[in-house]
Amino acid sequence: MRDSLKWLSAFLLVWLSVQVAWAQQRIQTPEQFLGYKLGQQFTTHNRVLDYVNYLAAQVPTRMKVQEYGKTYEGRPLVLAYVASEENLPRLEQIRENNLRMAGIQQGQVQGNQPAIVWLSYNIHGNESVSTEAVLQVLYELANPANTQTQSWLKNTVVILDPCVNPDGRERYVQWYKQTAGQGGNASPYAWEHNEPWPGGRPNHYYFDLNRDWAWQTQIESKQRMVVYNNWLPQVHADFHEMGVESPYYFSPAAKPLHESITPWQRQFQNTIGDYNRQYFDKNNWLYFTRENFDLFYPSYGDTWPTFNGAIGMTYEQGGSGRAGLAIKTQSGDTLTLTDRIAHHVAASMATMQATSEKADQIKQEFRKYYDNNRTKPTGDYKAFVIKTEGSGAGNVKALTDYLDRQQIQYGYAGRSTSGRGFNYANGKEENVKVGEKDVVISLYQPKSTLVKVLFEPHAQLEDSLTYDITSWAMPYAFGVQGYALKKQLEPQNKQQAASAPTTPTIEKPYAYLARWNSLQDLKFLTELMKQGVKVRMAEKGFETDKQQFAPGTLIITRTGNERLGNKFDTIVRDLAKQHSITLGATGTGFVSSGADFGSGSVRYLKMPKVAVMTGEGVSPYAFGEVWHYFEQQIGYPVTAINTSYFRNVPLHEFDVLILPSGSYGKVLDEQTLEQVKNWVRSGGRLIAMETAAAFLVGKKDFNLKNKDTKKSEEEKVKDKKEENPYQHLKAYGDRERQALAEEVQGSVFRVNLDKTHPLSFGYGDTYFALIRSANTFKYLEEGWNVGVLKKDNYTTGFVGSAIKEKLQDALILGSQPMGDGQVIYMADNPLFRGFWHSGKLMFGNAVFVVGQ
Repeated sequence: MRDSLKWLSAFLLVWLSVQVAWAQQRIQTPEQFLGYKLGQQFTTHNRVLDYVNYLAAQVPTRMKVQEYGKTYEGRPLVLAYVASEENLPRLEQIRENNLRMAGIQQGQVQGNQPAIVWLSYNIHGNESVSTEAVLQVLYELANPANTQTQSWLKNTVVILDPCVNPDGRERYVQWYKQTAGQGGNASPYAWEHNEPWPGGRPNHYYFDLNRDWAWQTQIESKQRMVVYNNWLPQVHADFHEMGVESPYYFSPAAKPLHESITPWQRQFQNTIGDYNRQYFDKNNWLYFTRENFDLFYPSYGDTWPTFNGAIGMTYEQGGSGRAGLAIKTQSGDTLTLTDRIAHHVAASMATMQATSEKADQIKQEFRKYYDNNRTKPTGDYKAFVIKTEGSGAGNVKALTDYLDRQQIQYGYAGRSTSGRGFNYANGKEENVKVGEKDVVISLYQPKSTLVKVLFEPHAQLEDSLTYDITSWAMPYAFGVQGYALKKQLEPQNKQQAASAPTTPTIEKPYAYLARWNSLQDLKFLTELMKQGVKVRMAEKGFETDKQQFAPGTLIITRTGNERLGNKFDTIVRDLAKQHSITLGATGTGFVSSGADFGSGSVRYLKMPKVAVMTGEGVSPYAFGEVWHYFEQQIGYPVTAINTSYFRNVPLHEFDVLILPSGSYGKVLDEQTLEQVKNWVRSGGRLIAMETAAAFLVGKKDFNLKNKDTKKSEEEKVKDKKEENPYQHLKAYGDRERQALAEEVQGSVFRVNLDKTHPLSFGYGDTYFALIRSANTFKYLEEGWNVGVLKKDNYTTGFVGSAIKEKLQDALILGSQPMGDGQVIYMADNPLFRGFWHSGKLMFGNAVFVVGQ
């Protein structure tokens, strides 16, 4: 018997060795599969997917691939799951276990629970090395002969996204393949090191996906977050590239760290750094830590996962779109794609090793994080309330839809109550009355930290050296009336009671009426226009049938729509239902107060033909925000006109021309600008945004002027007397911080509005703007100062001490008549990153209402 067992053991050992050798032989390396060594050329997205799917087919017991969506250009978005043979069949149980640990899902953890690490590659398209690196990482995970990775997989599930931004990556890779010298030219002056506009960094609509994690405005982000929220990994790493001259960056992160990041999360930043340091020191590679890359803005690939309980981190390799296959650096060395791949592979390995070796502690702290969220939320405020009356139904719906995507729990008060709270509208602590239909978001929930970060009125900034916006509170962003309460308040109703039917009781009314408060109302208007329905708008408020209607109300009369016959009522009612519009109706054109429907102040809204400038000189991001707004947010046709041929375009074919932020010195020379002005005088509407508006300052016939902040002689003498004799002895090491005195970093300001002007219809007296530039303008001497900053209009966010004066008594929104047309100036971009929802109706007013 003993001899038989010896024989069986020997046989099994030989059999296992044969199986390993056979598997090792049949699994091709990236080089064997692709036909070239990694680093010799860039791999196209389709070949990346070919190799990912190939590996999954070779080791189906340890790897599976999931397509979780498609990009705007139709490219697949995939995830690769790698686990041990014991864990891969029970992935669904592991996923559910993790959600149970977080309290998102009810029930007890079943079986052994591994740690979960998620690695994201190539979110910026031209930071292309990471997708090359992931091919090697996947091979090492799939290779049964790699005993190290196989040991990690015993207690770790690895989720890899090989390319978060395929559209941007392909834009870069295809351009590089067309322009690169044979084998790559290392001269930094070679064509291949100088990308053309718009570059490969953003996605199809030129959005920066690494600023979209929290806002989820883009299709890639929306689809990815559904899967991410269904897993909630304990560790997330995001792989990037930076300037050619920089060495490698890994955690710990730089300050400021958001105050909501726990001591454990801060500590593990150092732990991950220790693991990376071992790999990099062993190879004598240069690196740096604790500089540049902070953890404050909530919409990065490190911060958003962090606020969802993970250890989030950024990895940055020198190179980016400039580096190509090889490039000479200032030190005389040559940075190769092969070098860059090796560094990202090492960081990937270090991350997986740290997760595996610290798995028990990671899981323990993950559970503790969510237990504290549910029972001991941090911060002064314990609930947030959104008033449903006065906020605009469309704005409230947009906010609750956003909360649903984030898996943030909310409900409705269900009863009237009161308490002390912070009023976002005036920035004061006061008594708050909560109505039974108001939205309540309690901090006692699994996503408590994320709620706090997104809703806190004032984010605490421990260091001003941060390179992104510093304020983003959701009530401001969505344009709703909100309060932050210090007492615990739980919603009584998870769902709002069904609203009364909105179908008008008059079967064939004289006119349909629709209020004008939100982007949803604008979408209703554009759909009516596209269906051929003629629409009018009230320039003044009025009363009919004992109901008050504000300026901007849509009036859809039967008169003028006779050609539609019986389809008129069907179209209007169906579209109102589709867009959740409360549709009014009246049997008369007479109003009890205000202007009757036949008055000259009830304007017919012509369906405008809209053009937007794009191309060299225009900010790709600013253009993309406009492009996305029309095509994806309101579904309205827009024509993009490139700067390269703009002067040859017959502008009379268009009603509206939008100039996104950019540099217009070359395209709008004196002769071309004269053509534009003649078009405006003939009835065109020119919308100039941010630096496009600044370009028009001082130009003939444009009334816009920069705000003069020069001090009087008297003030200069006073300053001289009070001057510190040592204040000019500035420290070189403080130069970055000193420069911030001249900046405003995405701060919220209350803009006072002329509510009688069509540009502000739907807003009332104020609008909260996200100001990102101190380039402000004087009040218009001729024209309409629609939106202005007065003294004490600052609300929240970082503002440099040296420019506070420029942000007082300044023009933010203006309209200048020019002949029969209008020039609309926007110092603030209301479409910033697609997430500042409260500005979208105002931009719609500029396009569809002003000048009509």
